[in-house]
Amino acid sequence: MPSKRTTLPLAAAAVAVAAVLIFVVAKEPHYNVRPGAQSGNAHCGRMTENAPAKLAGHPKHATKLAGVALWGDSNIVLRCGVAGIGPTSDPCFSADGVDWVIDTARSTDTQKVITTYGRTPATEVTVTHASKTPDEVLGELSALITPIAQTSQCIRSQ
Repeated sequence: MPSKRTTLPLAAAAVAVAAVLIFVVAKEPHYNVRPGAQSGNAHCGRMTENAPAKLAGHPKHATKLAGVALWGDSNIVLRCGVAGIGPTSDPCFSADGVDWVIDTARSTDTQKVITTYGRTPATEVTVTHASKTPDEVLGELSALITPIAQTSQCIRSQ
């Protein structure tokens, strides 16, 4: 039977380790972010691997979630492999050759949810008021998206 001298320090160490793990999990920037259904697609792996180390002044955080890249405290979240968008009346614009649609049902004054249009797998970017406007952030991310073939457009070139 272990003595009280060894049991008490072991119990204290176990509590300390548990407290650190809870703190780390609670502080993870990907907390409450789910990967897209097609996040295992090779395009998604390439995209997250080549995502910029800094975006809109926010550092990129490492995550083990497939097809997900995060900057800041989830100020900017990229999720590759989400469901594509069909015809919609939501606002659409182009940033550096990539068509994007603003999901008006999920966006607010302080957060915009924007999804690529006409590319499979689709990519969703959520921007919570960053130092740059969402279209500037998307301009920086468009180079990651362009290798995915565009099959339809929501904005016609003039």
